[in-house]
Amino acid sequence: MARRERPLTVHHLNQLLLVCSLVLLVAVAAVRISSRSGLPSLLVYLGIGIAMGQDGVGGIHFDNAVLTQIFGYAALVVILAEGGLGTKWKEVRPALPAASSLALIGVAVSVGVTAAGAHYLSGLPWRQSLIIGAVVSSTDAAAVFSVLRKLPLPTRVTGVLEAESGFNDAPVVILVVAFSSAGPVEHWYTLLLEICAELAVGAAIGLAVGWLGSWGLRHVALPASGLYPIAVMAIAVMAYAGGALAHGSGFLAVYLASMILGNAKLPHWPATRGFAEGLGWIAQIGMFVLLGLLVTPHELGDDVLPALVIGLVLTMVARPLSVVLSLLPFRVPWQEQTLLSWAGLRGAVPIILATIPMVNGVDGSRRIFNIVFVLVVVYTLVQGPTLPWLARTLHLGKGTEAADLGIESAPLERLRGHLLSVAIPEGSRMHGVEVSELRLPPGAAVTLVVRDGTSFVPLPTTVLRRGDELLVVATDEVRDAAEKRLRAVGQGGKLAGWLGLGNGSAGS
Repeated sequence: MARRERPLTVHHLNQLLLVCSLVLLVAVAAVRISSRSGLPSLLVYLGIGIAMGQDGVGGIHFDNAVLTQIFGYAALVVILAEGGLGTKWKEVRPALPAASSLALIGVAVSVGVTAAGAHYLSGLPWRQSLIIGAVVSSTDAAAVFSVLRKLPLPTRVTGVLEAESGFNDAPVVILVVAFSSAGPVEHWYTLLLEICAELAVGAAIGLAVGWLGSWGLRHVALPASGLYPIAVMAIAVMAYAGGALAHGSGFLAVYLASMILGNAKLPHWPATRGFAEGLGWIAQIGMFVLLGLLVTPHELGDDVLPALVIGLVLTMVARPLSVVLSLLPFRVPWQEQTLLSWAGLRGAVPIILATIPMVNGVDGSRRIFNIVFVLVVVYTLVQGPTLPWLARTLHLGKGTEAADLGIESAPLERLRGHLLSVAIPEGSRMHGVEVSELRLPPGAAVTLVVRDGTSFVPLPTTVLRRGDELLVVATDEVRDAAEKRLRAVGQGGKLAGWLGLGNGSAGS
């Protein structure tokens, strides 16, 4: 007689909430520990899941690959949205051709070389080798966004890596699904056309949804500031769903839509950014803990050596070769190519993609999952902490660039204006500038300065300092010009007009 499932009760809900809240608190504390020790936080989250699993102290038996895949996709949507919102267009725009080449040509080279290594060196069948090659050829957005934004790297390097991590999920997902399908892939050019078509559809939908969403949020004043973050995330998720339902790349759609929203100067932007970052952390924690639950540590012993061999081929041969061949037309210096090769970070995305053959019932799919899991853990532990050392060794750094201003805009609908909150950070060249030297356009004025917890109405001769917060009122017509001028002064100081910055203001 089949065992009847017990209905979910309020008592069960209370237990679930207690466990989830404790896991989140432990994960938050683990971020502090990992940031001090240099250990990637994703490994800590995986460790929490393993500790809760059947081989750990928790003893939880979990083997639902379908649920893991669904939750993983949902979490990846949130992570890509958060990453896109934090991507600066001015940094990514010059890197788009190189990142696109890495996401297409680089993936193809990486899949071929890694699959050949898995087949000839580890003795895996060609189908399993191709699946593993495709799965591990995707750089992980969560790992890239969390690690690279802490390093003082040149913007052209971070731009390439961030855009690549946002772009290469799409072709990799298509390849993994194709290799995991029941029948063989008959013609390679058919698969190539399918990848190009899905990327084109996803890009078109992402750009359209992002532009329409940003236009709407800039022209409709919502009654509460807390509604803006919700609306932004809803638009980003809608881009993914629209792209996926239209048989395009939903992952590319959500990344592009989020990038447009993140660069559209929306109202209450710091609050929106903080909300998205919080959701991104929750998605990462939940995803990695669930993946840790799915793995069975006592089954990994026989797969450690193949994982190390395949990972060595991927890290030392496939990734560097894909970088060199993809970037041939762009004349990238060898130092940057070396860093790009080592910074191809893997994380949860390959482990999530490894659940696709499990769901499709591919022979040896459990072994594929175990190999990918060991590979990701070992090589993330090697690559992540060594990136800062490699960047210093290659003499790659930003130098002394001026810090950008933090500007938050709140619409004043009935007054047909905007209230700009401007924070002057350390390193801003607005330090030492007098209020009159800002030369804001007519219709904009600094109305209040908050300094050391005290607020006062500034005079034209008031000298601004690091740490000040300014309240600037601007009419609708000059709002963009005022923000442009403020950012220009923050970058170029009082001589911003002579340096060719901030020409949108009168008299600059």
